Amino acid sequence: MIRNIPNKYTQQMLLTEINRNHRGNYDFFYLPIDFKNKCNMGYAFINFIEAAHIEAFHKEFDGQKWTNFNSEKVCAISYARLQGKQAMIARFQNSSLLEKHESYRPLVFGSAGLNRGKPEPFPAPKQIVHKKQSVHSHSPG
Repeated sequence: MIRNIPNKYTQQMLLTEINRNHRGNYDFFYLPIDFKNKCNMGYAFINFIEAAHIEAFHKEFDGQKWTNFNSEKVCAISYARLQGKQAMIARFQNSSLLEKHESYRPLVFGSAGLNRGKPEPFPAPKQIVHKKQSVHSHSPG
């Protein structure tokens, strides 16, 4: 888990920084967004394919100031409660997030072989995602 991310970072901006030295080393990424304020929530989830990649990522990012936006925030790397690509997919698979623009959705990547690091489609929901009714929805009856 990546913490203390400046709120103005977009998914693409953060991925650009990560991919400088870690492209193909992770298979899941998600930067949660506060849709009310239209900015990230200050943390992100990343799942590394191999333990050695975690160590290299930790050395590069943990304790470092973020370079964009002249931020005073210091990056902190920690383990998330949820571990593994499949567990993270299961956590978000039935979420209404999948109805949002793709730049706000969790991302999955190939874990092995020729597909390693290549974007993959996020698995379809296993159950129907119910949208909340808007104030303008008609009530039955």
